[in-house]
Amino acid sequence: MNRAARTARLSILSNTLLIALKLLVGILSGAVSIISEAIHSLVDLAAAIMAFFSIRIAQRPADQEHPYGHEKVENVSGVIESILIFVAAALIIVEAVRKLLHHEPVEHLELGVAVMLVSGIVNIVVSRILYRVARQEQSVALEADALHLKTDVYSSVGVAGGLLVILVLARVFGLSWAYYLDPAVASAIALMILVEAWKMLRKAFAPLLDASISAEELGAIERSVSRHPHTGIHSVRTRRAGGKKHIDFHLTVPAGMSVKDSHALCDIIEKELETKLSNTSILIHIEPQSESPRKPGVAGSGRVKAPGTK
Repeated sequence: MNRAARTARLSILSNTLLIALKLLVGILSGAVSIISEAIHSLVDLAAAIMAFFSIRIAQRPADQEHPYGHEKVENVSGVIESILIFVAAALIIVEAVRKLLHHEPVEHLELGVAVMLVSGIVNIVVSRILYRVARQEQSVALEADALHLKTDVYSSVGVAGGLLVILVLARVFGLSWAYYLDPAVASAIALMILVEAWKMLRKAFAPLLDASISAEELGAIERSVSRHPHTGIHSVRTRRAGGKKHIDFHLTVPAGMSVKDSHALCDIIEKELETKLSNTSILIHIEPQSESPRKPGVAGSGRVKAPGTK
């Protein structure tokens, strides 16, 4: 089991504990905001389980049926996790509307505030661990799981604040309408979750369509080639699969360069790119230079301008 999978397992354990606490307090208090948080954590648990298994599958080596490897499983997992977040937000909104139409008092507010604060602290710690490992391992699934926990931190703190306001207004000042703040806070949490889910969906879905790597990374390819005199680059194609980047391009070299020297040059460029762009698969096609160079492409479209051309 690699580091990313072990970290995903930590998320599973923390979410299981928080779901039990939130459900217990939510049922005792009747607070829809706490119940919505339990639903949110339930989705987080499902996401953590998917992240755990998708990371393990993504680490499998390439085989005859999957010659490019299994890394895109992480992107599929990220898309499913995003959809689950949308579903969770919808469930929260439905429950909040029901609570607004059929008003019920909220009890055990002090216990609810305490549980939400504990939840926020636990998720801050776990999400930071997940984000750090996700960046180091370039794991899309683990990053999606970290995003789930990050939104849970915001929502937990929001619920705790809302319950605290209700506690002061209703218990101290006797304002019964303060209980309507509970479903209002839950609705605000749902809207926030929807925004985060949309961002994650876009990020996870793009690699499934073989979207190009970033302009900054494309620039790194051009700079690596431009360091070598009398070379050019065109027909650059790039894509992502999970945390792995796939790059292939045509490299023009002097017409008189031997096969051995051109191969050695490719090895040098590949090592430079692997240093700058970690977890990368590179394929270079060698071409002799001609008197009329190809028209350069546009970097943002997956084609990099040949160094030295105008």
